[in-house]
Amino acid sequence: MRILRAAEYRSMPWKNGGGVTTEIAVSPAGAALDAFDWRVSMARVESGGPFSGFAGVDRTLAVLEGEGVVLDIAGRSAATVTRASAPLSFPADVPTQAALIAGPIIDLNVMTRRGRMTHAVERVVISAPTDIQSAADATLILSLDGGITVAGAAPVRIGPRDTLLLRPDAMKLRLEPARTASLFVIRIDRVAAND
Repeated sequence: MRILRAAEYRSMPWKNGGGVTTEIAVSPAGAALDAFDWRVSMARVESGGPFSGFAGVDRTLAVLEGEGVVLDIAGRSAATVTRASAPLSFPADVPTQAALIAGPIIDLNVMTRRGRMTHAVERVVISAPTDIQSAADATLILSLDGGITVAGAAPVRIGPRDTLLLRPDAMKLRLEPARTASLFVIRIDRVAAND
């Protein structure tokens, strides 16, 4: 298990130059935007406009703060994403326009290279000790509001926007919230090679 602290995340310009993204984790480490296998990031979106395109990439978006966004994804009906809605998955290489519902948002973006990796993103609310274990190649647990202790011989406290990064051999984690807490559980798997 690695603990990724929010204060240590790397900020960089959006691919299209329209804002700033905060990179939580990327694989391989330090990979450029056109070379990652997977990437998890957050972005503050101040105004509507086009999304950056990522060839050969699948994307899931969730809203962490703000009222939400309406996405116009080519070939689909408009989709509304709010803090209460399920994360929305769509291809990152089709034209996508965003319209904010009421002011800026902060969103969570999970991207995987199609044909190489797959991912699933789940919003989880816990109010009692909860065990999480995953057989995924990588599991990330993003604490939205903090106040969570990872139980064990040396308990670790997780703050707002901190992330736990687990490998497939990670033991079962017991998360103990100080109060009701919201998490995002991100599971990333490598696509099996064809024989």
